[in-house]
Amino acid sequence: MEKPSDASSSAIVPCDICHKEVPLSAAVIPEAADYVAHFCGLECYTKWQQQSQHAGQQGEKAKK
Repeated sequence: MEKPSDASSSAIVPCDICHKEVPLSAAVIPEAADYVAHFCGLECYTKWQQQSQHAGQQGEKAKK
């Protein structure tokens, strides 16, 4: 009898910053309120955080 494959262990996702394909099991996955982002490592995750903070600061300036 054939053993069922574990789809989550073989799933490939793109990094949200550099778009490099990484296994889902190895991705850094911070969950936000409305979405899940995937990153190939801490370097791309840090870059995403900096971009998000910059975008948030831009939005606050526009509200004033």
